[in-house]
Amino acid sequence: MIICISGLSGSGKNSVGEEVAKLLSLRVVNPTFKTIAAKRKMSLMEFHRKAEKEHSIDKHFDAHLISEAKRGNCVVTTWLGPWMVKNADLRVWLYAPRSVRAKRVAGRDAMAPEQALMHIDDRDESNHHRYNEVYKIDIYDHTRFELVINTERFRPAQTAQIIAAAARALGGKAVKKAAKKIKKKGKKK
Repeated sequence: MIICISGLSGSGKNSVGEEVAKLLSLRVVNPTFKTIAAKRKMSLMEFHRKAEKEHSIDKHFDAHLISEAKRGNCVVTTWLGPWMVKNADLRVWLYAPRSVRAKRVAGRDAMAPEQALMHIDDRDESNHHRYNEVYKIDIYDHTRFELVINTERFRPAQTAQIIAAAARALGGKAVKKAAKKIKKKGKKK
């Protein structure tokens, strides 16, 4: 079972993805530009600007993502996962209003609310433009997604339950194995 979860900045990709992975006993695949930028001693947006000019950065990043996902039984929590991982069993788009996402980013990254709004706008537009230019992918087109969930309405654990229920409905070896494991834990109590 391969589940790909995507969404704009602050939508809850990583928080929800980690919860889904726990529920279904799957590993998490979540390489991030933040991690690479930190290793290069650059700010996230400096690294974004570099990637806008050097498309090899995205291509290398996404090749690594695809390679990790090919190992199977995982939850991928990246911007392009649903488009790049062709054999995904479930594609999920997490949505939250801009103000909600900015509030989350402000809290997470210790930013002033106005700074967080500017940051998510800049980041979302950079990614939208770059992914369209590099791959002809429109991150605002969710027609290939099985689920679109408003994360303003649900906490990460609730969102994860919705996704896990959809994954169980689709089936798959990993999900069946996780279900047996959960059932065994329940019998021991």
